[in-house]
Amino acid sequence: MSQVVAISFDSENDAQSALASLRGLEKEGQIHFEDTAIVAHGTDGKFAVKNEASGTTETGAVVGAVLGGLLFVVFPIAGIALGAAAGAGIGALLGNGVDGDFVKEVKEQLPPGKSALFLVIKDANADATIPALRRFHGEVIQTTLDEDTESALRDAMK
Repeated sequence: MSQVVAISFDSENDAQSALASLRGLEKEGQIHFEDTAIVAHGTDGKFAVKNEASGTTETGAVVGAVLGGLLFVVFPIAGIALGAAAGAGIGALLGNGVDGDFVKEVKEQLPPGKSALFLVIKDANADATIPALRRFHGEVIQTTLDEDTESALRDAMK
């Protein structure tokens, strides 16, 4: 089951740096994401949402492209439409990543100049992940982690 973590930071750069650090761990196989997003609340009051493609979206797109390619040979126009529809449907069945309503809720509470990092984690090695975040100062907004792991993350982010 995926775990959700939302952390606020003093700036968008801090959130991006923390995500970059976690992406390094992802390359090492220490963490696997289903989806990530960064929301920045500008000092002008405007919001910027940077949502990376989730693994489920990528999987749906690949499967849709394959189906579309196969169907294109037999039914050229229908193959394109059916492939796109199949890809979207498969992506939806696999999961939605960061919940839009939750992002909206956090946006409404995020002070100007601050940012929030949203993570939907498939699995992670907490012994590697938490120390990687220790150098970033943020505030844990909400998680679905167990109490001990959440407490360790909160302590590391101070």
